[in-house]
Amino acid sequence: MSFSDYLRKDVRLVSLRILSETPSYRANSSVLSNLLHQFGHSVTRDQVKTELRWLEEQGLLKLEEAGSVLVATLTERGQDVAEGRAFVDGVAKPRA
Repeated sequence: MSFSDYLRKDVRLVSLRILSETPSYRANSSVLSNLLHQFGHSVTRDQVKTELRWLEEQGLLKLEEAGSVLVATLTERGQDVAEGRAFVDGVAKPRA
């Protein structure tokens, strides 16, 4: 696995974990982008939107468009992945 693949998988996991800790399990792509930067990920807002769309395709979250941002809501399956109870190829596994 390349380093960029590793980072992409971690961005996906961190995004799910952020959503699992937000009120109503919901946040917009701008907020997620800022929080990902705080967790050490240098990603553009466009990259965040791309990863959110991928996570939606896997059934891990639902998206709504709101102007220039995407609003992501964690699904039950997404919460299971965020907490390590389920695994999806393409998302990093949480560490103990």
